[in-house]
Amino acid sequence: MTAIGIEMISVFGLPPVDFVELAAELGCQHVSTGLASFDFGVEAHPPYSLRADAALRRNLIAALRDTGVSIALGEGLTIRPGRSAVDFAADLDLFRELGVTRVNTVSMDPDRARSFDEFAQLAELAAQRGMVTTVELAPGLTVPDLATALAAVDHVGRPDFRLLIDTMHLVRSGSGPDDLAALDPDLIDYVQISDAPRAPCFASYHEEAMFERMVPGEGELDLAALLAVLPPDRVYALEIPQRAAALAGQPARERLARCVAATRQLLAAARGTTA
Repeated sequence: MTAIGIEMISVFGLPPVDFVELAAELGCQHVSTGLASFDFGVEAHPPYSLRADAALRRNLIAALRDTGVSIALGEGLTIRPGRSAVDFAADLDLFRELGVTRVNTVSMDPDRARSFDEFAQLAELAAQRGMVTTVELAPGLTVPDLATALAAVDHVGRPDFRLLIDTMHLVRSGSGPDDLAALDPDLIDYVQISDAPRAPCFASYHEEAMFERMVPGEGELDLAALLAVLPPDRVYALEIPQRAAALAGQPARERLARCVAATRQLLAAARGTTA
C-alpha cells in the first residue's frame, strides 16, 4: 500500500503530538512539521515551539515511536532576501533530533541566481545531517513552474536535491501528466495531493492554496492521469486545508477521513489494486 501522509496546513496548527495521534487514528504513516506553530486564524489551538520546548520534542519523539508515524517532511526552510541557508543549521539539527530525513525548501527571494545558490548550500547542510532536500514549485514563488524547478535541480547538481510535486501547484503552473512522464522518476522525491478547480476561484492564489483545497476526486484536476505517471513508492501527503469546513465546525478528523479515503481509492485505481 502506498504510504499516505498529512501535511501540517491541513490541520491548521494542531499541536504536534495531537497531530501525530490523529494521523495514526486515520491509518496514515507520516506527517509534516515545522518547528513553530503558525496562527492560521481558523481553529483555536495553543501555540507551540519545538525550538524552545525540549519537553515537547521528547513527547513528540515518544508519540512517533508509540504510533509508528514518522515525520516525512521538515518545513519552514524558506529562502528570503537577506537570509542565508546557513541560518538554518540549528533548525536542521532539531529536525535530525526528531528523526526527519527529508526537508523542503521554497524561495521568496526574487533573485533567482541567489536562490539557486542558497538551495545548494541548504542541500549540503541537510546532507551533512543525513537528509534529502526537496524544492517545491508554486505559482508566485521564485520557482513558479516545473521548468524553473528542473533548472534549480540542475544547478545544485546533487542526487539528494529533488523535486516536491504538489498536484495543485503543478497543474496551475501549466504542467501536467505528459510533463511528469518525461522526467526521470528519481527526480521526484515527494508528492502532495489535493484537488481544485482548473481555474482559480480566489482573487489570491496564495489564499486558495493555504486555506481552501478540495477532496481528491471532487475537483477538476486530472488526478488519475497524474497518479498514473508519478512514482508509486513515494509518500503521498494530503495538502488539503479546508477553512470553510473548519469554520462550519467540522473537526479535523472528519475532514481528513474523507480525504484519506478518497486518496486511497485514487491510488488503488492508479496502481490496479484495492483500497
